[in-house]
Amino acid sequence: MPPAGLPDAYLEGGEDPLAWVLRRFARGRGPFTTAEAAARYGLSLEDAEEKLAALGLVRGELRPGGTEREWSDPDVLRRLRRASLAALRKEIEPAEPAALGRFLPAWQGIDRRATLREALVPLQGMSLPVALWESDVLPRRVPRYEPAQLDQLTASGEVVWVGAGLERVAVYFREDAPALGRPAALPAPESMEHDRVREALRTGALFWFDLLRETGLESETLMPALWDLVWAGEVTNDAWQPLRAQRRYATPRQDRRPRRFSRQRADAITATQGRWSSTAGLFPGEPDPRTLAELLLERQGIVTRDGVRAEGIPGGYAPVYRELRRLEILGTCRRGYFVEGLGGAQFALPGAVERLRHRVSEEIALVLAAADPAQPFGAALSWPKRAGARAARVAGAYVVLLDGSPALFVERGGRSLVPLREPDDGWLREALAALVENMPRMRLKRLAVERFDGRPVGETEVMPLLLEAGFLAGPRRAVLRS
Repeated sequence: MPPAGLPDAYLEGGEDPLAWVLRRFARGRGPFTTAEAAARYGLSLEDAEEKLAALGLVRGELRPGGTEREWSDPDVLRRLRRASLAALRKEIEPAEPAALGRFLPAWQGIDRRATLREALVPLQGMSLPVALWESDVLPRRVPRYEPAQLDQLTASGEVVWVGAGLERVAVYFREDAPALGRPAALPAPESMEHDRVREALRTGALFWFDLLRETGLESETLMPALWDLVWAGEVTNDAWQPLRAQRRYATPRQDRRPRRFSRQRADAITATQGRWSSTAGLFPGEPDPRTLAELLLERQGIVTRDGVRAEGIPGGYAPVYRELRRLEILGTCRRGYFVEGLGGAQFALPGAVERLRHRVSEEIALVLAAADPAQPFGAALSWPKRAGARAARVAGAYVVLLDGSPALFVERGGRSLVPLREPDDGWLREALAALVENMPRMRLKRLAVERFDGRPVGETEVMPLLLEAGFLAGPRRAVLRS
């Protein structure tokens, strides 16, 4: 009995009904085996193979990782090939710059659960403003971050900080420091006071009062000389406390205590705490470019020329590029044109490319410190032209990213907002809502906006939106308290 639904042409003596059914079976699926067709229609393997061979189907090991020969309709195989080529072409197409703005914060673990050690590993060797480490960088990567966690790592000697320019430091795990090398820093100071400090620390680490005795200098002379050597990368401390001191160049005055042995001694953080030591032992020889290239891959995920230059790495991109090419040969990373507009010499870890191209369905609003390593604009990516010279990677400034693109720049101090795209109620409302929500993370007691896009805020179209978002109207400003 012919199968139900068979066209009249077959009932009138046309093609064998079983052959028609098998042809329809082949056209409605991808490659299949003889056993699959035989099981589907209750045929023996010999009968199924004979019938399939008579249909003019393509036969071979067609599926990836196939272990036996398969059948496929020629039209189906052509469609599969076209779809595969389209998928491969899409993989090598460069992503838009906004994709990097979405990728990098996720890659660096912004607002994800991590331990302090996990957060510090990829950040080694980065020169960042002192205040930024504990105000933004570490709290955004380590939930419930406490300064005592960092104190514990530095006091144990596992982690060490090194001056990397005026008011900037880099952090290293002690075992990795020799291979990564010194950060770029201020020129070595030369004076009698500096030489005395170097000589005193040559024998080992010293506490502040021991350093005073060994150098024979007055505290008012020693303290500035010591910090000159810190910012030149020559001297460090086994505590983070001196970096937290508000009066970093001031020494505690003994005469402020009513009695020498009074119990009411000052408990404030001072720049004299901890033991001071030379960094010469941390960097005994030349750094290893291979280690640095591997670290950059871990930190950035996708390494570009502009991204390396923005970090101010001594030697620039050339030595890193040579090592990245060797890592590509070893299969550690891939080379390609992954992000549009960043040049062809881009290297990425295999997992980073897939994450770069993955896009969530909903638009995400993210507020980051402008100088945070997870914020790519002003470093690997250029600021929008509309920003002019008003946007910069400085400590205390923030950027609101909408779906990976910069939308709003909050200048240091929060007195001025700079729109990084043409003002529009839609995106402004979303950006301001994100700003209000992130106020606790920004460590600001209040945000007093006086200017928007260079004009007094009360004369602009953003004032009603600020009030809607939760700001309070004040004289010539809009104020938000955390």
